[in-house]
Amino acid sequence: MGLLLDVADTAVTRQTAEALARVGTMPAVRLIALAVAGADDSHGDWMQTGVHDALMGQDGVPDIAAVCGQLARDPEAAVRRGAAEILAWTDDTTS
Repeated sequence: MGLLLDVADTAVTRQTAEALARVGTMPAVRLIALAVAGADDSHGDWMQTGVHDALMGQDGVPDIAAVCGQLARDPEAAVRRGAAEILAWTDDTTS
């Protein structure tokens, strides 16, 4: 979480979001979702850029949308909100 919300260096925010999105596991995407829910607009934008970079890369990326669908049922409201935001970002990459 500290890297995703690094106040001193938003490049770290982007790179961490991209790396976690490339992993694409439930715990990795859950961390992004939690950070998104608590992020200011600037950090949110950088996380979105990182997720987009991962989704648009040449390497195969796990189905982030499917993971977000599972996180939509998470008991923690912040995770559900963040997952909904990330799911919207995945829609942006398919249009």
